[in-house]
Amino acid sequence: MLRRMGTSLIGGQGAQWVQALNARHPWSHNDYFHSWILANLPSRRREAVDVGCGRGGLVHSLAPYFDHVTGVDIDSDMRRRTGLACSDVTNVTVSERQLDSWADESVDLITMIAVLHHLDIDDTLRQVERVLAPNGRLLVVGMAAPRSPRDLLWDAVSIVTNPLIGFVGHPWPSPAGKQPAPFPVKDPVLSFDEVKRSVDAILPGATMRHRVGFRHTIEWTKPE
Repeated sequence: MLRRMGTSLIGGQGAQWVQALNARHPWSHNDYFHSWILANLPSRRREAVDVGCGRGGLVHSLAPYFDHVTGVDIDSDMRRRTGLACSDVTNVTVSERQLDSWADESVDLITMIAVLHHLDIDDTLRQVERVLAPNGRLLVVGMAAPRSPRDLLWDAVSIVTNPLIGFVGHPWPSPAGKQPAPFPVKDPVLSFDEVKRSVDAILPGATMRHRVGFRHTIEWTKPE
């Protein structure tokens, strides 16, 4: 979903044109990063946990690489959708359990796509640090409120690239009424710099970067 504030930077007819083009050539800002996650998996692959699993696409993609994958979501409809998406694999569990229910150092991969801003960031990152096994990895695709000049510049980049990515991926206009039902959404409150302060304090050595699609990524490998 395009930021309302971002499109207002273009103004008037320009913003309307961008919104119309995005509607004709939609793409998932979250699914776009699945390939980034699959390219950065840890070497040991026993247990993976996808927090906020949504419709289950990432859980299904992770299943061939891990002994077991758990998709977690507090929304019952999202859990149902994940179960349907993963009905053809046998090493997936769909649950509403929280990170604090996992044992210390019991998970090799934790993923979160557009979910960290729904949670208490400090408590969640502390649970990540506790639950991950040595050399385990956290991979986050997040959202943050744009506040600094750098944030606004990246929003401008995303405004320009958003319709281009949609057109390349879906060159034919999407028929009306064909989009999947939306998952629960919440606007981010913390800025990129505020998120980074918590990440640096709790997960030293983590890498956090701005990305296209109004997203950022966080990557952290737990030391041995």
